[in-house]
Amino acid sequence: MIQVIVLNKLRDEIYKTFKNESLKIYNLIDDLQTNPEKGKVLGHVGNMSIRELKYRDYRFYFILDGHKLYLFTKNQTEDLLIRFVRMSKKNNQQKTIDEIKQILDKLGYVAFK
Repeated sequence: MIQVIVLNKLRDEIYKTFKNESLKIYNLIDDLQTNPEKGKVLGHVGNMSIRELKYRDYRFYFILDGHKLYLFTKNQTEDLLIRFVRMSKKNNQQKTIDEIKQILDKLGYVAFK
């Protein structure tokens, strides 16, 4: 089972920024349950993969266990957790990616709860 989680802080930020359009973003995020390979790979920290989804000028960053995704077929993928952790505009994209990598490197996956 593929489970997609959006952190509460990010959920509030999405609603504040997009208001009525936030439903389109949640539909984009929910598409990952049927197609977990979606999104551009930005890097890896340990066995965690950092990816992004684009919506207009915004980027939504999520982390997942990259090994589980590549070792199993779509039908065999079990217990895959996709966690959306940050959002940014194009102009501060690299700063956000570096921040996610630093947190994963120091604190690990559990830091994003």
